[in-house]
Amino acid sequence: MAKQCVQNSKQLYKYLLRACKKLPEESQGHYKHHVRQSFHSHADESDPMRVQEIIRKAILDADWILNKYGAKTNGER
Repeated sequence: MAKQCVQNSKQLYKYLLRACKKLPEESQGHYKHHVRQSFHSHADESDPMRVQEIIRKAILDADWILNKYGAKTNGER
């Protein structure tokens, strides 16, 4: 799923869990746990603008983490 297709929290959750699979095996558990906790902590968010801001920030953070570990993203590297 491309980043542009992430438009709701469920799509974001799936996108982030798939991104975790691109990380080194010893780091995957930590980041999957973080994704799940963040999803549950924001589950009651009802403001559409706030949800879009959370999605944007989560994707930026995921990209930063993937770059930090040198993970391959959509054929890059």
